[in-house]
Amino acid sequence: MSSQTGLETIAFLIALMLAITFHEAAHGFVARLFGDQTATRLGRVTLNPFKHIDPFGTLLLPGFMLLSGTPFLFGYAKPVPVNFHSLTPKRLGMISVAAAGPGMNFLLAWVSALLLHINVNADTLGNEILINSIRFNIVLAIFNMLPLPPLDGGRVMVGLLPRPWSQAFARIEPYGFLILLGLLILPDLVLQPLTGIRFNPLREIMVPAITALTHVVLALSGHSS
Repeated sequence: MSSQTGLETIAFLIALMLAITFHEAAHGFVARLFGDQTATRLGRVTLNPFKHIDPFGTLLLPGFMLLSGTPFLFGYAKPVPVNFHSLTPKRLGMISVAAAGPGMNFLLAWVSALLLHINVNADTLGNEILINSIRFNIVLAIFNMLPLPPLDGGRVMVGLLPRPWSQAFARIEPYGFLILLGLLILPDLVLQPLTGIRFNPLREIMVPAITALTHVVLALSGHSS
């Protein structure tokens, strides 16, 4: 491994840990504001990354995607436990808790872009961390706001929909990650070999959204995009 490759790997891992740690801690902190102490009792309202790491979702999955050259990277941590019945008011609490994680990622991406004005040396570890932080936090925010339970966007939808619709929509949650994996993998494994057409619905949704949010973050932080 060259020194440059090693620098990029370390920067990626640090940015990944910070993004996921702050994302999960934000969920727990906002849940506590709305009256649920579950995450607090379990020690999950913390910036200690080891409390949030999921071996597969935090390390293996993004590492595999990095090595395989996918157009975007994402990962996840151990979900912060929230008792939604303890939230007061319940619907506003559910929406706020769910939106807190992606909101924190957007804030981290913006702060990282601001700090690039100070750290302008492209060869430093700090600069690499900031660049990776912008990229990874934007991807994590977009991915988690996909309207599919158990992702944060799905939980926001459950909180916003009228009760009969929200109850029906919430029943998707046990199958949510299977649906995501299917959308991510099956089009390239099945559709493209059979038809020669390269179309991945998840990619078609996420890549333009990531590009648009990147332009917003750079504009808000005073960078030309």
